[in-house]
Amino acid sequence: MSPAAGAGHPSMRRFEGRTVFVTGAARGQGRSHAVRLAREGADVLAVDVCAPLGTVAYPLATPADLAETARLVEAEGRRVVPAQADVRDADALGAAVADGVARLGGLDVVLANAGIGLMDPAADPRQAFRDQLDVNLVGVWNTVHAAVPVLVEQGRGGAVVLTSSAFGLTGRGGDGSGGGDGYVASKHGVVGLMRTFATWLAPHGIRVNCVNPSGVATPMVLNPAVEALFGGPLTEDGDGGGGGKDPDDVANLLDVTLVDPGDVSAAVAFLASDEARYVTGVALPVDAGMLVR
Repeated sequence: MSPAAGAGHPSMRRFEGRTVFVTGAARGQGRSHAVRLAREGADVLAVDVCAPLGTVAYPLATPADLAETARLVEAEGRRVVPAQADVRDADALGAAVADGVARLGGLDVVLANAGIGLMDPAADPRQAFRDQLDVNLVGVWNTVHAAVPVLVEQGRGGAVVLTSSAFGLTGRGGDGSGGGDGYVASKHGVVGLMRTFATWLAPHGIRVNCVNPSGVATPMVLNPAVEALFGGPLTEDGDGGGGGKDPDDVANLLDVTLVDPGDVSAAVAFLASDEARYVTGVALPVDAGMLVR
């Protein structure tokens, strides 16, 4: 685990007395964000669908994963409300937010993190394309619209951080497949939503930014389906093990193949904190220089 995953000095409590709403919280980046902000004082509304999606090439999170996230947040001495809800279902998200706010006493930070990656090559490409857009883009829209009315009504500002991708800022990643096209299009769309949300919410003192990581060491990447795509496990130089997909699609400039979830969480924590009080409308790469290549 990188030093960034340790949340810095133990006295850092930038989110004391605040509540954060995280989607895709059962594992991966979402879990890392939830635990990082809990370590800095936040109570957490942790939402995940915890169910499979037929077009996705790898297993999604389970209820046991979400329970483990809740355990880790509580181990930091913070309250947590775990909830199973699909970000594609606006009504379910709205109900989860209402329940979380009632139980935790308010809302201050929204992390629209839920997303899907590699699609099953055998899936109908039209359905794979739609599923990418529905989860990665419509799901972000639903998340923000479920939470923002609470922030506006409270009248004390707030912060929203959306999870995009380095592929949301480049032409890389397109391969003509429904899943690949949908992923890149959805992540570009998240950047567009971030910019229009920042304009919309600035009069309410609510800041909106996004993070754009390159490959992150989470189950979305560390799974047999991705290994098969690259011809084997990703090696230190970003290459695969045997003639699979072009490694330049994921190669970073710095000497690291996959960034640690904690490194992304460090950027998210900064953007959500008062230290970034005049930072809004920004797409922040956490990409080890991938976009420079």
